[in-house]
Amino acid sequence: MKIAFASDHMGVALREQIVRIAQEHGHECLDFGTKTTDRCDYPEYAVLACKAVQNGEAERALLICGSGVGMSIAAGKLNGIRPVLTMDVHTARMSRRHNNTNVLCLGSRVVGSDLAETIFFEWLSSEYEGGRHQRRLDMIGVLEEGR
Repeated sequence: MKIAFASDHMGVALREQIVRIAQEHGHECLDFGTKTTDRCDYPEYAVLACKAVQNGEAERALLICGSGVGMSIAAGKLNGIRPVLTMDVHTARMSRRHNNTNVLCLGSRVVGSDLAETIFFEWLSSEYEGGRHQRRLDMIGVLEEGR
């Protein structure tokens, strides 16, 4: 799978770790940075990764900031992007099954690296169930059109 990655300065180490492990598992990784721990603005990086999902360059994206909140808010402003901010495996799994989320947001100050990896791979491997859930996603699509 082709996955876009981005973080602000607080998420650099965790992002680099997950990119490395994703590559070891055979995934193609598009890393949009940031590359340093110098303070930066997370919306700029969220947009880069989410645009890759929007234009089909990547199937999904992982965004990381200190809490995950800022990245999830920024990602949620873009049409066709369905972000999930989670700190647990169950929510990651269900967000894929029921909501077909395409962007995972994590907080580097909230989840440890082992848990972040587990959440990421559970989210990546979970499949959208469709069916009754599609009607709700279609409703969300209508909301996006009204922006």
